Amino acid sequence: MNRDEKQELITTLNAALAGQTFIAVTHNNGMTVTEIQALRKQMREAGASFKVAKNRLARLALAGTKFENLSDLLKGPTGLAYSTDPVAAAKVCSKFAKTNNKLVILGGNLDGQKMDTAAVETLAKLPGLNELRGKIVGLIQAPATKIAGILAAPGGQIARVLAARAKQGEAA
Repeated sequence: MNRDEKQELITTLNAALAGQTFIAVTHNNGMTVTEIQALRKQMREAGASFKVAKNRLARLALAGTKFENLSDLLKGPTGLAYSTDPVAAAKVCSKFAKTNNKLVILGGNLDGQKMDTAAVETLAKLPGLNELRGKIVGLIQAPATKIAGILAAPGGQIARVLAARAKQGEAA
């Protein structure tokens, strides 16, 4: 890799990381190409990304961003998992690490605040952004449905009372 290619990689990675909310730093010691491809596929499906880069280039890409404090974790064979949804990358990393012991979560950063491994695991247990949106929509719709049912009930009761009175009148 020549100097221009390295500079282009640094610029591209810096631009990609600048718009993110969460980054997890992982050790991927001994992972095969197929395992990394499987991890990347799971990340893409969740709306996240996974990048393996040389530590020196990753440090240069992190410089000047809110994730600069992760530079001390970049030792050994590392990978960066990142996403705009704070839970997506953490959830996929945690799930993948449970099934593959070659992936180890070292720490992370959520909007400039450094996190240890336990904090990343806790973040992974939270519901995702889409799950929360679904719950909010459900909560908003529930009262409207209940109000419509309550308003419709008296009209239905009146109709049943009138129908019963009409039957009594016909029977007499």
